[in-house]
Amino acid sequence: MIYFDFAATTPLNSEAAEVFVQASTEFYGNSSSLHDIGGQSQDLLENCREELANLLGVNKKGLYFTSGGSEGNFLAIEALLSAPKKVGKHIIAGLAEHSSIHGVLNRLEGYNITFLPLNSSGLIDVEELERAIIPETVLVTIQHVNSEIGTVQPIEKIARICKERDIHFHSDIVQSFGKIELAKIAQLVSSFAFSGHKIYGPKGVGGVYIDPAISWRAFFPGGSHERGLRPGTVNVPAIAAMTAAAQKVNEHIVENHTRFLKLRAVLMESLHPIKEFVHVYEADPGSQLPSIIGLRISGIEGQWMMLECNRHGFAISTGSACQIGMQSPAKVTQALGLSPQEAKEFIRISFGKTTNREDVIKLGETIVDIVKKFKR
Repeated sequence: MIYFDFAATTPLNSEAAEVFVQASTEFYGNSSSLHDIGGQSQDLLENCREELANLLGVNKKGLYFTSGGSEGNFLAIEALLSAPKKVGKHIIAGLAEHSSIHGVLNRLEGYNITFLPLNSSGLIDVEELERAIIPETVLVTIQHVNSEIGTVQPIEKIARICKERDIHFHSDIVQSFGKIELAKIAQLVSSFAFSGHKIYGPKGVGGVYIDPAISWRAFFPGGSHERGLRPGTVNVPAIAAMTAAAQKVNEHIVENHTRFLKLRAVLMESLHPIKEFVHVYEADPGSQLPSIIGLRISGIEGQWMMLECNRHGFAISTGSACQIGMQSPAKVTQALGLSPQEAKEFIRISFGKTTNREDVIKLGETIVDIVKKFKR
């Protein structure tokens, strides 16, 4: 089986796995315990916090560890709403946000929420966002990179608008963490969430940054871990492994970007024989993560194409794995204004560190063969 679903999750980096085992066996103490064994775990935890804060270009006092991106999104939004910059009950969010963002917004009571679609290039229209702002707007939440088509949102412009209007700004950076230099962007937002398993770290661990200048109130009362942000014993071994994975992947951001650009071009070339049926949703190269290709093939349901590719030994997807379990189309298809039938045709192909040119060509040729047989 050749894997083309790296946007969903990644295999654990061997060095990160070694760190996980070592931390589990040598730094097994509860980091909140006052004895020396607990103190060793606490020291390791804080070293990881400092290292990740340096990689992200933020103050380590605002960095908290969570079980992943979904929990990070939840805790960040709840924290920001507990300490708004002004009085109001209006929130602006992207229609294509991750399901965890929609989940926390849907549970809020008394808030008016405006969802923004994407333009034909898969981007938020900044002017439309400005028009959506009202005096009562207290929060804007826009993901940095869409997990299903890989478009990179204009975070700097949105952050400037939010700052001028005294509005908190949260960004889900799960798909950009380890793939784009984030130091500049991370300093512009009120909060952001990230995850370990997208960067060859362990599953079940991630983090959230909340600007230390914000005096938030904890959603979970009485929590004693992570300075009261969340309950539960801190998973120090997973945090250490995630930190090791982050260090490794950040060393190769530029070369990976270049390599994925070439692989994307190879895939597009291999699909040329069926170009009249292929619709790729993407922005210009400067606003596009090249490792994620979201597309549809006219007349062929995405789930059927995914199963046919699986039968031929290729793992692709029909969108975010967090959405697939709900048996509903990828959120991005709604945000792009696709019809219900077009939405069912959507598939996603995503590259990772083991993806090579030969495998991309084989996948493209397989898709072409499947389509030609189907059309006949």
